[in-house]
Amino acid sequence: MPLHNRIWWGAPRKFSTSLAERKISWLELFYDLVYVIVISRTTQRLVQHPTFTGLSEYIYLFALIFWGWLNGSQYYDLHGSPGIRTRFMTLWQMIAVAALAVALDSPPDKFLFRTTVSIAFLQLFITYLWWSVGIYDKEHRRLNLPYSVCYLAALGCIVGSLFLPAGFTTLLFWAALVFNFLPPFLTAVRLRDSVGSLTLSLSMTERLGLMVIIVFGEAILGVINGMSNIGDIMAGQWVCFGLGILILFCMWWVFFGLIADRECRQGLAAGITMSSLYIPAIAALGMTGASFPLLMKGGGNAWWPRALYGSGIVVFLLCIILISGFLKYPQRYLRHKRPMQLMIFAAAVAISIMTVIMMPATALTYLAACFVALAILVAASTALWAKIEGPYIGEDAV
Repeated sequence: MPLHNRIWWGAPRKFSTSLAERKISWLELFYDLVYVIVISRTTQRLVQHPTFTGLSEYIYLFALIFWGWLNGSQYYDLHGSPGIRTRFMTLWQMIAVAALAVALDSPPDKFLFRTTVSIAFLQLFITYLWWSVGIYDKEHRRLNLPYSVCYLAALGCIVGSLFLPAGFTTLLFWAALVFNFLPPFLTAVRLRDSVGSLTLSLSMTERLGLMVIIVFGEAILGVINGMSNIGDIMAGQWVCFGLGILILFCMWWVFFGLIADRECRQGLAAGITMSSLYIPAIAALGMTGASFPLLMKGGGNAWWPRALYGSGIVVFLLCIILISGFLKYPQRYLRHKRPMQLMIFAAAVAISIMTVIMMPATALTYLAACFVALAILVAASTALWAKIEGPYIGEDAV
């Protein structure tokens, strides 16, 4: 009997076989843990290199890490099976991501080489992951061709950067990132009629929410680290600590109040676009946490930490608006959806203005102003929710 037909080995679940109300498995949660580590290393590098170059590197690494996580998660969602193969595939990707986490902590003279090799290993594995599905599932071959071709092209760019002059390295890495995010959009265009019924599953929407929770944890860790680096903590610094936690709590409240437990609109393109919008949202959230120690260290007078912190909050809020445009809401929410989006936009504009005009202010004053803006948004959104849900609360009570 061929290996891929053996029950114990467990061939990938066929693309055409969908599972109703699939629950997140323990293996997927275990898989997410390694991304907690690599995200932490990535945000820590931003703290250590608070420059435009460091920010560019942070954005690139975050997009690449999210790409790896999304591919592994979607593979499990579409093709995961209880067999050994799925578990080994998950394990090998965890090893690749763990190797990247090690490389990110390398000394400056070895950082580029080690990181490039680690990324190439991850790229090769994910390329094989999608290509191999066609061996088991013939129906999937027409869908995975753009993935195989583009991922191979990205692998060529990454490996090629090891042998070309240093001036080409950045260009090749960003070209590889473009190749990696291109296949879903090519598939949506190439097979427009035949994939019109496809959409992002509820389990994948839940996984995206879990990833946001992971990065919220990293952001809270950033606030804690910001206090840990202070010797004698004064009362005003404790207030800053409390405000830092409260600001993150408000951001959580707004995000999950508008986004949580919502189904994505029908269509492959809608699912792809919404998933992609999580990249700037999560990266901005991580940037907010990473810049808090810099904000505290600078005593409120350094413009760069202030700009990183404020822009992180603003981009996160704007992404909430964009993501909500791809979600389904009950009929009673539709006429209130636009006012809610406008309130979030107003808060983002207010924080943008405060970040610019309050550069000379102390960290305490600036954080207090950001908290007030977000607290008003939370209060307004909660009042709007109560207006919508009030008549329905208690309907299902026994």
